[in-house]
Amino acid sequence: MSKLLITDTILRDSHQSLAATRMPISDMLPACEILDSIGYWSLEVWGGATFDSCLRFLNEDPWERLRTLRKHLPNTKLQMLFRGQNILGYKHYADDVVEQFCRKAIENGIDVIRIFDALNDPRNLEAAIKYTKKYGGICEPAISYTTSPVHSEDYFVKLAKELVQMGADTICIKDMANLLLPYDAYSLVKRLKSEVDVPIHLHTHNTSGTGDMTYLMAMQAGVDIVDTALSPFGNGTSQPATEPLVATLKGHERDTGLDLNALSEAAKHFRKVFDRMKKEGLISDKSLRVDTNTLLYQVPGGMLSNLISQLKQANAEDRYYEVLAEVPRVRKDFGYPPLVTPTSQIVGSQAVLNVLMGRYKSFTKESKGLLRGEYGRLPGEVNEEVRRKAIGDAEVITCRPADLLEPELEKYRNEIKDRIRQEEDVLSYALFPQVAMKFFDARDAAEAAKNAPQKAEPEEDENTVRELYVEDLTVR
Repeated sequence: MSKLLITDTILRDSHQSLAATRMPISDMLPACEILDSIGYWSLEVWGGATFDSCLRFLNEDPWERLRTLRKHLPNTKLQMLFRGQNILGYKHYADDVVEQFCRKAIENGIDVIRIFDALNDPRNLEAAIKYTKKYGGICEPAISYTTSPVHSEDYFVKLAKELVQMGADTICIKDMANLLLPYDAYSLVKRLKSEVDVPIHLHTHNTSGTGDMTYLMAMQAGVDIVDTALSPFGNGTSQPATEPLVATLKGHERDTGLDLNALSEAAKHFRKVFDRMKKEGLISDKSLRVDTNTLLYQVPGGMLSNLISQLKQANAEDRYYEVLAEVPRVRKDFGYPPLVTPTSQIVGSQAVLNVLMGRYKSFTKESKGLLRGEYGRLPGEVNEEVRRKAIGDAEVITCRPADLLEPELEKYRNEIKDRIRQEEDVLSYALFPQVAMKFFDARDAAEAAKNAPQKAEPEEDENTVRELYVEDLTVR
């Protein structure tokens, strides 16, 4: 067997899972040189919630962040997470927007695009796969792993074969809530390696404390690549830590070849970043603990931090475990969607509403959309009574949802034609209209302040200078 390859998530999923995606670019750049020298298969640096967080909380242009990271990481493949037809937003976009986003992501520095759909509906991956290939990216469609009466090993193997036929260069098993247990991982990877002829990349978390064992068993079954996070941001709701796995495989036939001293040097920097973020209240103790209840509730790390945040805002933190217990009930009623963005937020928000206001007394707009089929085909049977409460007599969508959308890129461009500084601004606006406009306002204000003529200092004639000098001597 060849060496085990590593993707490190320190610049994306690790801080998304532990710190609500609040790591600014200024915390990344000091470590880039050493990260670039380590020899990772890739670094995950972009996508997921980073785009939204950059604009909304960090006052950063996500495109500029990507260009900067590309410049500072010239020797390492850069990877992003892409939500299929949702791109990085929370609704379906027309195919022309998906195409332009794939094109611009690759132009600005992304090498590997991991594409997933929250419902595992292959129709929602078609456009992203096609355009990733068209513009020269490495295409990594993902299986959103979950457990339910409808999600069997056969189901996942069949899906993987379909994704290979659609153009996958690698296949990712995306276990977003650490539900893939070690022996199940061994069995699934073994079957995929025997039935699918592309590399298999495994992504998990350590929420329930089984992530390291899952990787060890998957490694023995022949998995090609795994996702880990440097130790300061590893474990808990993040990925298993990089260094222990590297140390475990030293001298083994699947030795990663990564240098523990270099990893330790990089970790030293991120330990300071972690300590500061913890002090600022961005990292919750709950996200650092092992919680085997995850196996019951199936709540991924990013969703956990969102639930905590929602309950904080409602002054109802004491109802945390009630909400966790409600999540699987909502999930069953909604046809067993895997819990990953955006379905994790949809199911989670509905669970919060059910606990705080009474079961299904109110529905979010997104819950209605999910039950109507706007996000694609739900994997299992939906509770029809709940669906009718949510959408009344509205017709359920059965086609590929994006087929109902007219091209919309030009519409977005026209809406902000006076604000466009770069073509990428149109995509920022398309995904997050209100947030992007606030960002554009702040950007314009900062530039105006920078370019404003400075008030000239009054010239001092010779007598004034002499008087000041004499006064200074007097004071002394």
